[in-house]
Amino acid sequence: MTSTGEERGGAGRAGPWWWERPRGAVLDVGLAAVSAVECAVEGVPFAHEAGLPVPVGVLFGLLVGSTLVLRRRWPIAVVLVGIAVSPAAMGFLLGVVGLYTLAACEVPRRITATLTSLALLATLVVMYVRTTGDQGASQSLVIVLSVFVAVALTVPPVLLGLYIGARRRLMESLQERADSLERELSLLADRAEERAEWARTEERTRIAREMHDVVAHRVSLMVVHAAALEAVAAKDPERAVKNAALVGDMGRQALTELREMLGVLRAAESPKRAPAVAPSAAVATVAALVGSFEDGPGPSLGELEALVGQSRAAGMGVELDVRGAGAGAGYPAEVEQTAYRVVQEALTNCHKHAPGARVVVRLAHREGEVAMQVENGPCGADVVQPGLPSGGNGLVGMRERVLGLGGVFVSGPTEEGGFRVSVVLPCVPRGA
Repeated sequence: MTSTGEERGGAGRAGPWWWERPRGAVLDVGLAAVSAVECAVEGVPFAHEAGLPVPVGVLFGLLVGSTLVLRRRWPIAVVLVGIAVSPAAMGFLLGVVGLYTLAACEVPRRITATLTSLALLATLVVMYVRTTGDQGASQSLVIVLSVFVAVALTVPPVLLGLYIGARRRLMESLQERADSLERELSLLADRAEERAEWARTEERTRIAREMHDVVAHRVSLMVVHAAALEAVAAKDPERAVKNAALVGDMGRQALTELREMLGVLRAAESPKRAPAVAPSAAVATVAALVGSFEDGPGPSLGELEALVGQSRAAGMGVELDVRGAGAGAGYPAEVEQTAYRVVQEALTNCHKHAPGARVVVRLAHREGEVAMQVENGPCGADVVQPGLPSGGNGLVGMRERVLGLGGVFVSGPTEEGGFRVSVVLPCVPRGA
């Protein structure tokens, strides 16, 4: 099957047989009917010239003209039929429409050129032979007239078919390109939505980790001080007052940090609630939220002494050992915050699981990295457990923080019955 370009492809076929659409079938049947009537009329003089009965000539013309219905299926055959019946002076519409269809379809151009040349030559010869017998007509006039008619019947339909075919192929190419771009845009939108969902998940995890670090440590110290307050309230009122003041300070610090975090969330609330937010806008919103946490004021290594002092005030025996020439150097904010949070969470775990145990916090500044270790000894047998709840997320959060910066995290029990958390964070001091 040879397609004309306008009826290509089998997908979505709605017309009968080889037609893509019903209107194509109606058009071809109508053209074939007109061509059959024309050839039947022209078959009468053909029958007289050939010495055949008129009904035979009419029937022959009907058969020849009706072959035009096959022009989309077999355009080459239709053109060959038109060339074959040209000596009988019939098939004007058949020849013109056949050449147009041949030029518009996707047959090789050499075949189109060959059949066009044959049709031109056949028309030229037939016209020359039929006009030569006219008396009074000069030879030059006969030749000019024959050439003019032959060119007029073959060249315009071929040129029109070439133009329509090229235009149709261009439109199909543009449509394919548009479909391809639409698919690419849809794919990019899906990927952007996936990235936005991933960013939202990461930010939810980060917020949960921050809330855990802030609340767990402060509240754990408050519970320890509250237990001490309950124990000494009747025996040592002065110490009870001191512990109550510490509990109040811890509560105020926790509330301050929680307000800061909630303020960041409220600042990013409006873009998130905006209707019809594009995936890229969602990514930008979450990125802004992450940046607000990272760029805002946060804990640093310089506050470790105060952090350890809070644990000492709660009755824990904590030793801080800082080593390295870079003890006063400033590191990237995310490194200092991670180091602080790791020590904070490790001390919180000591309050929960090892009350009364001796704790050693080691901090070492090295070339290109900072290392820290929090180790506690075994819990005393006579120490009353404070009954602090544990969600089991402390070590997981520490590991996520450290691995997120490309560091090393190791934790586990010691041979003496205690527990050790060791962390190494890669960093470059500012100004180095």
